[in-house]
Amino acid sequence: MVHVDLVAESGGRRIHAKVSGGDPGYTETAKMLAESALCLAFDTLPETSGSVTTAVAMGDALLDRLQAAGIRFEVIDNAS
Repeated sequence: MVHVDLVAESGGRRIHAKVSGGDPGYTETAKMLAESALCLAFDTLPETSGSVTTAVAMGDALLDRLQAAGIRFEVIDNAS
């Protein structure tokens, strides 16, 4: 299993998260593309307009689909 550690800091807050799954250059990319298309076609999504990020456009619906497809998202530390 491959994993990526992500650390972000802003406004005095820090978060450390981990994303894990299969080969990021092959299987996981295909899963993300396919699940995004299914999400856009079949799920109830928030109303948005203009250019928005994937998270804003599909939010929890896509997260649920990716987790069901075997991609794991985990918050390691959320320190203030």
